[in-house]
Amino acid sequence: MVILEMAKIYFEKLTSLVKQLNLNNSISANIEIKHFFSGAAFYINNTTCASWSPAGLAFKLSEKETIKLISSGKAIPLKYFAKGHIKKGYVLFENPEKINPTECRNYFIKAAAQVSKTTKQM
Repeated sequence: MVILEMAKIYFEKLTSLVKQLNLNNSISANIEIKHFFSGAAFYINNTTCASWSPAGLAFKLSEKETIKLISSGKAIPLKYFAKGHIKKGYVLFENPEKINPTECRNYFIKAAAQVSKTTKQM
């Protein structure tokens, strides 16, 4: 029950952020937000490209972008569990509220493009 309540909180946070950033006008693909374990996930054409959970806000980005963000200290590698493996191609912002809204918007747009690019190659 606690996990469902937590997922609802992050679902509402992510939905609100997507509206606030006006992403529907910048991303032409179908956007969906769904519950995801104890958080919520942002989907483009049925593929996850971002998620918000108690750990923070994560984005699927290019390898170059993930290296840049991690080495600058702005983000950390994404791990679902403390002793788990690093999820390649993703970065985690532990304090999403501190991300500049313009930068945050750009991360969503880049994540959507990354997922679209990956999906087309399949």
